[in-house]
Amino acid sequence: MSEKRGVRFEEAERCKGIILTSIALTTAGLGWLLRGSPTMMSAVATLGAYLLTGDRYQWIYLWKKTHKRDFLGLRVLLATMFRIWRWEKQGQSVVSRWAEIAKLYPEKKAFIMGDRALTFRQGEDFSNRIAWYFKRQGFKSGEVIALFMETQPEYIFVWLGLAKMKVTTALVNTNLRGQQLIHCLRIVGCKAVVFGDEMADAIKEIQSEIHDMPLFQFNSPERDGSTVLQDTVPLAAELEEMSSETFPIVPTNPRDTLLYIYTSGTTGFPKAAIITNIRFLLIPLGVFTSVRLSPADVVYDPLPLHHTAGGVLGAGQAITQGCTVVLRRKFSASNYWSDAAKHGCTAAQYIGEICRYLLSVPAGPSDKAHKVKVIFGNGLRPQIWQEFVDRFGVGRVLEFYGATEGNSNLINLDNKVGAIGFLSRLVSSIYPLTLVRCDEITGEILRDDNGRCITCGPHEPGLLLGKIDPKKAILTFAGYADKTASEKKMVRNVRIEGDCYFNTGDILVMDHYGYFYFKDRTGDTFRWRGENVSTAEVEGVISNLVGLKDAIVYGVTIPNTEGKAGMAALADPDHNIDIAALSKGLKTSLPVYARPLFLRILPQTPLTATFKLKKKELMEVAYNVNVCKDPLYFLDQKLGEYVPLTQKMYEDIVLGNIRL
Repeated sequence: MSEKRGVRFEEAERCKGIILTSIALTTAGLGWLLRGSPTMMSAVATLGAYLLTGDRYQWIYLWKKTHKRDFLGLRVLLATMFRIWRWEKQGQSVVSRWAEIAKLYPEKKAFIMGDRALTFRQGEDFSNRIAWYFKRQGFKSGEVIALFMETQPEYIFVWLGLAKMKVTTALVNTNLRGQQLIHCLRIVGCKAVVFGDEMADAIKEIQSEIHDMPLFQFNSPERDGSTVLQDTVPLAAELEEMSSETFPIVPTNPRDTLLYIYTSGTTGFPKAAIITNIRFLLIPLGVFTSVRLSPADVVYDPLPLHHTAGGVLGAGQAITQGCTVVLRRKFSASNYWSDAAKHGCTAAQYIGEICRYLLSVPAGPSDKAHKVKVIFGNGLRPQIWQEFVDRFGVGRVLEFYGATEGNSNLINLDNKVGAIGFLSRLVSSIYPLTLVRCDEITGEILRDDNGRCITCGPHEPGLLLGKIDPKKAILTFAGYADKTASEKKMVRNVRIEGDCYFNTGDILVMDHYGYFYFKDRTGDTFRWRGENVSTAEVEGVISNLVGLKDAIVYGVTIPNTEGKAGMAALADPDHNIDIAALSKGLKTSLPVYARPLFLRILPQTPLTATFKLKKKELMEVAYNVNVCKDPLYFLDQKLGEYVPLTQKMYEDIVLGNIRL
């Protein structure tokens, strides 16, 4: 026994020596980036604490299990931080970076959609025409123009052309209508709207209310003969007369606003998140480095270009890295792999719902008849992870975590099933994210006697916070156009007096090895169809539609389905709620993803002793017809109306026989 203990001790001492040497080298590598930083000092202090405690076998075991992963993560972090640091020092903007890329690969295809493509040279020419045209129209640096258009190759080059003259583009969600759409145009002070011919009806509905904004209709080359809406400018025809001569690069601060991208709006009042030049450069670069892509790769991006995932992370692989990106106007599960094979894609994007939809398509020859080596995105459920990889023959999955406006990013670099990313347990302070205790129902952060947040241990659910440091591009938080909304996302005095962190609103769990797993959204928000839905906002809309009656909205789980579906419990003691009228009202008042899938009609409002609406009991019963004795309704996707939820329908939903 003593001999075995001696061997273990020698191994421990040898590992300790290796660890100390490795940390010394990596500290030197980080030193010039983080010199004098409390973050680095904290990391070294943390390591020292491990070395001096009696739990050396525990940290040696952790090191042996995670050091390869940690060094890979460190390499990615260092490479990304160095490139971003250099770009910021050089005053690099998205426009100047694009100019470099366009010169490197002029005849290479930048974007492909169907049988149509634009090369880097053609994209450069188109963006120059946009810049010269809108300059001639009198638009100036700092003004905002909205882009309301479905996915097509020209989409990217419209906002890129506007960026050349330092005009900010607001990328408006194409699902929005009516007052929601007007709000998005007004909240950022849009001076004009560029819209695709496919969005003409939506613009026509609000045209009288935005008469102060010039309208420019861009007819896609695929539908060049489309009628131009009255009192709008035929942009495509106008551009033909413009010169494609290079538009001179205007000096730009990397922290200047490039785009507004709207977060999920459930009452028609989305928030406009600020995307600066440096953030646009950072997002695709981080994934490019993590995935180990090269300009020779072809990336399949079937996601909407008005969202960060499709329009920044995906499209940015062409704009800032020189990859070819394949687009699709509307996502199609049955055509996903055939598209990838047709265009020779070597990498592809996903969100959780996409993976589930792909698995629901009957197996076929196209499942593995592709060249996709790696697939990256967020939301792939652990339950289908391995099945997805095995069926479609994808070598690597890089699941990541992040938000449009946030600074808290994680990535799973080593195919750990179910994990959304990791932090080194030994030197976690190098990248200042933290899990803190909170009330999982309300999302309220819990604090100790000193008023500081309480850090969670392994396997303890907590709210993820990311430290805000304006001096470092990777840790900045630009916030929203609405400064009040920005302030609400900040948490102060987390660890020390005066510090500031970004509140992700997500509850995560970290295991002993430092892997993170998504658990839920905090408070009144849940996620459905890839969008965040605020229950409080939906409650306000429904209450207005049913004569200000009490409405309680919450998310409910459906077996084998990503996220939570919306359910609304309505108090109707007088039995006078018109379900048909409610269905019609919700169609015009809420985006598709925010409309409750289930309704429950209550005889009275369930209240606590302090007159708060009881939600927990309703969530537990959900839409179970075997437990709930109140009338239940289900939103029939084909009819677009609520129908009584029957026993047979309930069973079909649970078994997955009804597509949601």
